[in-house]
Amino acid sequence: MSRIVILGAGESGAGAAVLAKKEGFDVFVSDMSKIKDKYKKLLDDHQIEWEEGHHTEEKILNANEIIKSPGIPKEAPMIQKLMAQGTPIISEIEFAARYTDAKMVCITGSNGKTTTTSLIYHIFKAAGMDAGLAGNIGNSLALQVAEEPHKYYIIELSSFQLDNMYKFRANIAILLNITPDHLDRYDFCMQNYVDAKMRITQNQTEEDSFIYWNDDPIVKKEIEKYNLKSRICPFAENKEEGCVGYIEDGLYKLDYPTPFAMPEAELSLTGKHNIYNSLAAGLACHIAGIDEATIRKSLGDFPGVEHRLEKVCKVNGVQYINDSKATNVDACWYALESMKTPTILILGGKDKGNDYSHITELVKQKCVGLVYLGADNKKLHDNFDCLGIPVCDTHSMKDCIAACHKMAKEGDTVLLSPCCASFDLFKNMEDRGEQFKTLARQL
Repeated sequence: MSRIVILGAGESGAGAAVLAKKEGFDVFVSDMSKIKDKYKKLLDDHQIEWEEGHHTEEKILNANEIIKSPGIPKEAPMIQKLMAQGTPIISEIEFAARYTDAKMVCITGSNGKTTTTSLIYHIFKAAGMDAGLAGNIGNSLALQVAEEPHKYYIIELSSFQLDNMYKFRANIAILLNITPDHLDRYDFCMQNYVDAKMRITQNQTEEDSFIYWNDDPIVKKEIEKYNLKSRICPFAENKEEGCVGYIEDGLYKLDYPTPFAMPEAELSLTGKHNIYNSLAAGLACHIAGIDEATIRKSLGDFPGVEHRLEKVCKVNGVQYINDSKATNVDACWYALESMKTPTILILGGKDKGNDYSHITELVKQKCVGLVYLGADNKKLHDNFDCLGIPVCDTHSMKDCIAACHKMAKEGDTVLLSPCCASFDLFKNMEDRGEQFKTLARQL
């Protein structure tokens, strides 16, 4: 019996453990942090041995294969020891794909992943397709493969997941964009991060499709390095040579696999960045064979994604918008670009090697106030205080909302679009967004 050790017992790790046990492996789960009760119960229900708060070396280093949580960096001491002795380390997605013949629709990019993935899933479900939502959102792919198999999986893939995927094949791969993000995990080398994103194309065949944004300068340059076998399906905001998705004369158009058009005004998602998301999602669903009437209706009635430009409430004529998912500078750029009213911007958190110069011009144009929200706001002060815009320093969401309330005038928008990860003051991005919404509604 082969031994599989799973490091990290969150959604992906617990799900991988259940599938590994079902497939007859000797399974052990180890997490340096505390394991959530629901995952302990799942492991106990399947008689899977686990430990929390530490790693027992002798129970880990004897593994034939390791399934690693995407949150664990390669620099972690245990990972270094495993790599030194040559133990194969894979992701939960790589492992789960071995045990299913389902078609894989996979989405990656620095920004827009969750919205595009959710929109594709929304269209698949509206069409009555047997589809599961997995990866960075939804339930563990491995757990679904083990206990609730589907014919299609719509999978949001982070660069961290792609790092440990080798034989996995995406039938439809989407690469939305590549902008600097997570550079702290890639030795502050942009090319390392780019290489991780491009792994979504690996193992694709002539039967597969690769959808990407044609105007992304990095993606365009990278594609030339690869001998891609898949059907290339670029999209752009305006009609360009070779593009099969674009906007023309107020119409949303797809040229592949058959011509499709609908009024741009009928799309439920607004803002330039959402045109890209809607084009990518429509292409994926059209290629998957979903009927045009369903695609048209679903592109028009999609409700959007929580924590992504989510309108929370209006207080004294001030609109509060939760964009907590904006964990990098480019995401904040898109949010600011879509603002139509004077904006008080909430910035800050765990910096991942951010270059804030990309949003300086937009901050000047759109913002009437800046509220910094982080354990250490020095980098923000260094970048933005010189602009002459009123600034306030805060270290908790309560103080942040109070500062925004004091600063805002009727007709303004308070926008939480932090550019940073949330782990300095919050459990995660969702916790940050929930606290923002709760406190804004209490004003």
